[in-house]
Amino acid sequence: MIDYIINGLPVHVLLVHLVVIVVPLAGLCLLLSAFWPVARRRLGIVTPLVALVALIAVPFTTAAGEWLQARVGATPLIERHASLGPLLLPWVIAVFVVAAAIWIWYRIDPGWPRALRLAAILTLDVAAVVTAIGSVVLVVLIGESGAAAVWTGSFL
Repeated sequence: MIDYIINGLPVHVLLVHLVVIVVPLAGLCLLLSAFWPVARRRLGIVTPLVALVALIAVPFTTAAGEWLQARVGATPLIERHASLGPLLLPWVIAVFVVAAAIWIWYRIDPGWPRALRLAAILTLDVAAVVTAIGSVVLVVLIGESGAAAVWTGSFL
């Protein structure tokens, strides 16, 4: 069994900060890449790479959270937070897939008819909006529930 502690702190406490930064950053980069050609060219491979960092960070953070949950007392607030955490991985997978698809799409010319190209671009744009917003909203909900689990009733 892995010991999820660094310098006396549970790794989950450290990793959540990475997830809280990198998932919204990946969502923002994804939206910029989908809708702003100048940003798409400047960001290039950065967007899928940031999404990949998020994709790697989320399972580690979830595993560290499960380790921590097994060591703290069960409360309704902790249970709520723990139930939301695993929901993020499918969203982050989707962000990565859409980011990679957009990066690849704008680097190839499949020679498709105009109507088919427009349909593909529209599909990618809709997927970018849904996955970016969905992942960020879920990060906020998970983070809020985690903060409530830690801080509710602890400083008054």
